[in-house]
Amino acid sequence: MTTPTPRPPFPAPGPRPGVPMPGQHLPGANQEFADPDRVRTEVAALLSELSAGARDSVSDGTDLVRRARILEQAHDVLVQALATVDKI
Repeated sequence: MTTPTPRPPFPAPGPRPGVPMPGQHLPGANQEFADPDRVRTEVAALLSELSAGARDSVSDGTDLVRRARILEQAHDVLVQALATVDKI
C-alpha cells in the first residue's frame, strides 16, 4: 500500500512568477503580449463614452457617427489583443 502524496495548497490567483506567457518559449517571441487587464480597462473606458456626450444630436446623425467611431476604436483594441494571441 502506498502513502498518498500530499497536494500543495491551491495556487494564488494570477500569473505565477517565472511562468512564461503562452508562446514566449517559441523562437522570435520577443513580441509584447496583450495584458488582459489593460485591454479590459481600455474597452471599458471607450464603452463608458457611449453613454456620455450629446444626446440631443440624435436627430441630425452626429451622435450615431460618434458612437460608431467609439465602437470602432473598441473593436480595434480587441482585434490587436487577439492578434497577439494568433501569433502564438
